[in-house]
Amino acid sequence: MSNSAETSPSCPSLCLRASVVKISPRNYNAFPDVGGLELTLRIVIHRCLVALLFSALAGAQSAEEKTSKYFESVRKQPPLMLAFLREMPKGGDLHNHLDGAIYAEDLIDFAASDNLCVDRTSSRLIAPPCDSCEKYTSKPAIQCAYADHVLYNQIIDAWSMRNWRPGDESGHDHFFATFEKFGLASHTHVAEGIATVINRAGREHLQYVEFMHTADGGAAPELGMKVGWDADFAKLREKLLSAGLRDVASATSKKLVEDDTRARTELKCGTPDAEPGCNLNVRYIYQVLRGLPHEAVFAQILLGFELASSDPLFVGLNLVMPEDWYVPIHDFNEHMAMLDYLHGVYPKVHISLHAGEIAMGLVPPEDLTFHIRASVERGHAERIGHGVDIMNEKDPIGLLKEMAARNVLVEINLTSNDQILGVTGEDHPLPVYLKYKVPVALSTDDEGVARSDMTHEYLRAVEGHHLAYADLKRMARQSLEHSFLPGEGLWAETKVVFRPVSVCVGDSTGTERPSPGCEKFLATSERAREQWKLEAAFASFEKKY
Repeated sequence: MSNSAETSPSCPSLCLRASVVKISPRNYNAFPDVGGLELTLRIVIHRCLVALLFSALAGAQSAEEKTSKYFESVRKQPPLMLAFLREMPKGGDLHNHLDGAIYAEDLIDFAASDNLCVDRTSSRLIAPPCDSCEKYTSKPAIQCAYADHVLYNQIIDAWSMRNWRPGDESGHDHFFATFEKFGLASHTHVAEGIATVINRAGREHLQYVEFMHTADGGAAPELGMKVGWDADFAKLREKLLSAGLRDVASATSKKLVEDDTRARTELKCGTPDAEPGCNLNVRYIYQVLRGLPHEAVFAQILLGFELASSDPLFVGLNLVMPEDWYVPIHDFNEHMAMLDYLHGVYPKVHISLHAGEIAMGLVPPEDLTFHIRASVERGHAERIGHGVDIMNEKDPIGLLKEMAARNVLVEINLTSNDQILGVTGEDHPLPVYLKYKVPVALSTDDEGVARSDMTHEYLRAVEGHHLAYADLKRMARQSLEHSFLPGEGLWAETKVVFRPVSVCVGDSTGTERPSPGCEKFLATSERAREQWKLEAAFASFEKKY
């Protein structure tokens, strides 16, 4: 009986047979060794019951628990953890700058197709005519880099954080300097950029992306500078609309539809050879350049509200550019006032704001004390990008509790926070946000410049913050819960457990055939449909374990 655990399928009948044998004083004579027999029977019953108990417990263990168990078994084996995370469903990427998401190798190809030149010293793109490919020329055609590995590698290093080392140039300065170097290529190849980024995301098992994109090509700030400044926001809005801002919005929408359609064509969507990126749902957040003069910034913010009110591809707006530069610091409160006013005019438009992407030493201490709170309370941000300096805010614990109560999500960008601010590991506030039940989601920020991807953002979270599988799954779910997709969310409760809305309570989330009431609900909400799709992806993924 020593192998009873391995033979547990036969135990039920064996236990039944053993339990009906009667041992009593009346038939001791029939069993000379009755004491030994009784002991044997008791051992049989005990072992069978133990085997049945373990079998029941194993059957009761959920697929998520088994997956979590495997996750813990490879925690200290980075290659196996990486393989696990690459296949794991990741929901959405809510903080993704389109220009910065494109890898330098693709940007070189885009520039070459336009016959652009490159400054050999600064690696900045320049319009033609170009010099020859001789090594002594200062402005060779960028195609020359294909046959010159030194030039090719120099460009990649200049256009990204690859091989950057602390020295004369900070990580912060090197990171932000890349954009002006490759801008001539990224701005004229939007469709190709979308295609390459969403294709990578599709391979990583993402299903939704919100791209931050200044899609008007500078038309709004140009109009703003032409109209000029007026401190009366209502009057300034009317002046801009009368001067043609809605025409700018219409042209911007038309151009984005063309770019989005071309990207799908690039990926062969709708054909048997469709690329992985075809499976992604994509939306856009209008990206305001807050480092420009205030008349240009107001025009852009107004355009963002107009686009998100009229074009289903645009789901919100955000203010970008380094938070520590002079104009963003100097005009910060004015920018919040602009948002506050326009939010009153367009109350349904979603707002996500960069805030707290600063650290001690980068700016004076007083500038660390209010950006996140002001973005939430005056800027009406539903999501905060970065939020790294949260513990330098006035009453940080009170702010954390307020963000949790308001359900304000923080878009966490671990790689860029390390590269730009030098904030990583235990110095990063991710565990603090989790402790105070502030919803968070991992995102890539500028994965091309950072030379990262979403899988490695997850790996950083595991290695740097010792997160469990359940934590990662929660963040993936939160990414879709806090997306700006239209419709009610699937989850009625997300604080402690994820409990579906009442019409879907009896359903196994993610199944192919939801109940009639749940199916009707899903038909009315694009956001809930994406969440249902994620639950199906998790169910399929966890079956492997």
